[in-house]
Amino acid sequence: MTATIDTTTTIVPPARRPFGLVQHSLLLAGRSLTKNRRNPGLLSDALFVPIIFLLLFVYLFGGAVAGSTHRYLQYIFPGVLVMTAILVGMLATGLSINTDIKKGVFDRFRSLPIGRSAPLAGSVLGDLIRYAVAVVVLFATGYLLGFRVETGPLKALGAAALAVTLGFCMSWLTVLIGVLIREEVIVQSVAFLGIFPLAFGTSMVVPTRTLPGWLRAWVKVNPVSHAVDACRGLLIGGPVAHQAMLTLVWSAMFLMVFAPLAVAAYRRRS
Repeated sequence: MTATIDTTTTIVPPARRPFGLVQHSLLLAGRSLTKNRRNPGLLSDALFVPIIFLLLFVYLFGGAVAGSTHRYLQYIFPGVLVMTAILVGMLATGLSINTDIKKGVFDRFRSLPIGRSAPLAGSVLGDLIRYAVAVVVLFATGYLLGFRVETGPLKALGAAALAVTLGFCMSWLTVLIGVLIREEVIVQSVAFLGIFPLAFGTSMVVPTRTLPGWLRAWVKVNPVSHAVDACRGLLIGGPVAHQAMLTLVWSAMFLMVFAPLAVAAYRRRS
């Protein structure tokens, strides 16, 4: 009588933890925070961009546009808030991801049992510290120059949150660029070319009524314009609801379009 040996083996895949992608993304965001803590120079753009832009615009255009630097500071500060959030997020995030890919850091992540999108999401979430630093520096600089919130602290926080939300969602565009393009210089150049028409084609520097007709048409459809107008209403008074809603809609569109494209490009590259 012969015994039969069952040679078939059933391979059971490891059970997926609930919210595993969120946990992995937060862990990798902690890695980015640790990297910034050990090398504070990585936050230099968040420290100096708000100061440079605020000083440059106020003292270069203040007398010519508003006749008074103080009056112009009240007008331009909300626009600089939005532009700072966009610049700090879009430039740093794409370059950071591009550098990690070139150094092989993301190759190590692929060998770990984590979601493929976790390294990208973790890097973007970790860069939120840049937004916080930039916003604090901007408000501190504006206060020293004479800027005063004319509405209230809660609305000021709302303006900062709205600007950071738009900057965070738009940063996924440079994440996509950082994944697709291998050279850091090209990533930075493409990001700059994309930022300036959006940032300066608004009512940030001068009132819309002073612009030519073709530029006013662009300002009306520019998503950054809605954020500038909403932040201006939150900080110094004026209509807010409609412009804030449009800003949130545009932010959601940027996130829903560019985040999946960036993840898909990263998967193809890997």
